[in-house]
Amino acid sequence: MTSAVRVRSGQGPWGSWEMALALPRPRLRPGVMSYRGIRLALERPRRRLEAPIGAATLLLGFEQPVRISRAGRPTDTLVSVYCGPTTTPAVGEHSGRLAGIEVLLMPWAAFTLFGTPQYELANRTVDPDDLPHALPTRIGELAAALAALPTWADRFGLLDDVFARWSDAGTPCSARVVRAWAELVRTGGSVPVGRLAEGVGWSVRHLENRFREQIGLGPKAAARVLRLQRARRLLAAGRGQAETAAACGFYDQAHLSGEFKAMTGCTPREFTAARGVPVGAPGPDRLAGEATSLVLASDRGAHFSNTHELG
Repeated sequence: MTSAVRVRSGQGPWGSWEMALALPRPRLRPGVMSYRGIRLALERPRRRLEAPIGAATLLLGFEQPVRISRAGRPTDTLVSVYCGPTTTPAVGEHSGRLAGIEVLLMPWAAFTLFGTPQYELANRTVDPDDLPHALPTRIGELAAALAALPTWADRFGLLDDVFARWSDAGTPCSARVVRAWAELVRTGGSVPVGRLAEGVGWSVRHLENRFREQIGLGPKAAARVLRLQRARRLLAAGRGQAETAAACGFYDQAHLSGEFKAMTGCTPREFTAARGVPVGAPGPDRLAGEATSLVLASDRGAHFSNTHELG
């Protein structure tokens, strides 16, 4: 069964909020990573910058849409959202009222659940009901069923049942891809691709092809995301830029800064400073213990040139 549900809530002059967190039942893990229930009733619209992470995201929206912008792509306005692994930041905006459940998935588990080659979805945001391969249950119908249930525990239990059925009926992922991905995560993206391929008994080219199919990014691109994810975590914990660059395998501080700008839209200093600014209702990170997100107050968006363009 689903793990114990932790619910937090609060209210203030800016509105009210409720967050519910739980882990899926053990048989679904580690592929299905976490559930997060969201209910916001804020007085003004909210904008969030989402940096790339080593996971795929499924948002099952109950009613209100989210507007999502990403450089070089048309803006999407969706109630439910699927986003695979990316190497570029996105800005999500809503009216201040939002309810739904965010599910984080290992990329290879998304391949199994949805039956879609993940390279078709890389650096894209899509309505999950428009995925190239039809799901066993329409996401809109599932989201409506979830919204109608009385408690978060009931909703997460229904998701456990649905994902168990989808997983049993889905396209099997490669155990070697899972092993290679786990090694990339364990090393924070620092293992060379040649050694990764050798470790699973494949050529580099074959590993690249299978990674793109089942992860969505090639191993080098995935390593970039995981390396920067670790760097954001260290910086948020108070490490200096030079120390972080050395610990995460960047050539130097300038290399770290360039990768940071390319994948978040702002410099390490700007990202760290913005996370320390109070924003009222909490803006929890998508991964526990990670620095993945920024809540962008309307008077702060212009500080980040790429972010300003996205939003």
